[in-house]
Amino acid sequence: MKGGRRPALPADLRALAESLVGDARKLGADEVEVSVVDGREFDVDVRRGKIEHLVEAGSRVCGFKIIKDKRTAYASSSDLAPGTLRRLVRSAVKRAALASPDEFAGLAPLAKKGVDAAELDLFDPAIAGLDSKTKIGLARETERIALGDNRITNSYGANFGTNELHSVLANSNGFVGEYAQTYCELSVGLQAGDTDNKVEDSWFSSKRHFRDLAAPEEIARKAVERTVRQLRPRKIRTQNVPVIFEPTQTSWLMGFLFGCISGTAVYQKATFLAGRLGQKIGNGLVTVVDDGLMPGGLGTRPFDSDGLPSRRTKVVDQGILKNYLCNTYAARKLKLRSTGNADGSGVSPNNFYLEPGPVAPREIIAGTKKGLIIIRTLGHGLNSVSGDISRGAFGLWVENGEIAYPVSEITISGNLGRILNDIEAVGNDLDFFSPVTGPTIKVAEMTVAGS
Repeated sequence: MKGGRRPALPADLRALAESLVGDARKLGADEVEVSVVDGREFDVDVRRGKIEHLVEAGSRVCGFKIIKDKRTAYASSSDLAPGTLRRLVRSAVKRAALASPDEFAGLAPLAKKGVDAAELDLFDPAIAGLDSKTKIGLARETERIALGDNRITNSYGANFGTNELHSVLANSNGFVGEYAQTYCELSVGLQAGDTDNKVEDSWFSSKRHFRDLAAPEEIARKAVERTVRQLRPRKIRTQNVPVIFEPTQTSWLMGFLFGCISGTAVYQKATFLAGRLGQKIGNGLVTVVDDGLMPGGLGTRPFDSDGLPSRRTKVVDQGILKNYLCNTYAARKLKLRSTGNADGSGVSPNNFYLEPGPVAPREIIAGTKKGLIIIRTLGHGLNSVSGDISRGAFGLWVENGEIAYPVSEITISGNLGRILNDIEAVGNDLDFFSPVTGPTIKVAEMTVAGS
């Protein structure tokens, strides 16, 4: 596609969604929801300057939910021929009659006021204007710069990807909404060290707007720094020490927290935070927000998949659990109100983050007599029912307020509830590199298992 603004969602797709709602109602459905997504993606992987993987494609998908007598059926198709879709609707109405009834099934009520998608700044015409040569060149240039550092011995490849999506949602409660969004990401993965001392890491930049994407030089420099700082790691003995989480590590910790306050996990009693609304689950340094209205945010959207407007929800306020994040179904099960977090048939975060504090990361390190900075983890080891954490890790050892040496072959273990209560410092380096994120944090004590 040549440069310029991508056309608005074709009127025929909006009309198709609305007509399918009407068709399903005529065929006997009590409630109907139809979504149409028109997308275009580009993705290239380059390794040692050569293209290993390249995708450039467009697609359209229509999905719908049929509810009859509190019984639900779903269907979807990439064939948007009206005849095909009407046959699927007819079949779904018949299948709904065979499903088990669920008293909580049903569409969300029509909201009185919506969100203006244009104010959320989600679409960048410059992304649609990039040609394939430019996109491939960005990946190649990032890898070339990184490999120019003589400490780097190998590349896992560089990647550049873009997405352009137009979405429409219509339902039988009278909701019809549509919006356009774009996304781009540039990354590189590297290796350093010899045969007996290999280390690896990567870096990336993800943005809604191409102008905000970090330059190849910055991504390459950061990836090199993160990789070579792990060279010549040492082993340490098992001990309980303060642990500092870099922002990338706070991100997965916040992802674990989201899984524990998701309405789905709560009504399934699959989380240690079930039944804890209004209670203290962390100390006063812990304030967590889910914000679907942040302009340009990677998790921003004007409405969720239930057709409810996005909102800003304070999840934890100075340690007190204020809200579970719910779609319409989970909210009904829990006798709560939806927070605008519906995603398909489940619950997902919008921009979910730990609010920053006043302390610079270097000050957090300087105030640590002995401890560990977590820079990378691997494995699963997250149990939402108990809150327990046990993950393999790589880190940097701190002595007398300074980074002394890298460490490897360790496991960190603790409990999310205790971690939230034992946070001693929250950094000022919040960066929305991901929909789920947080700044540097220092936890008073965790078990670091070594030799």
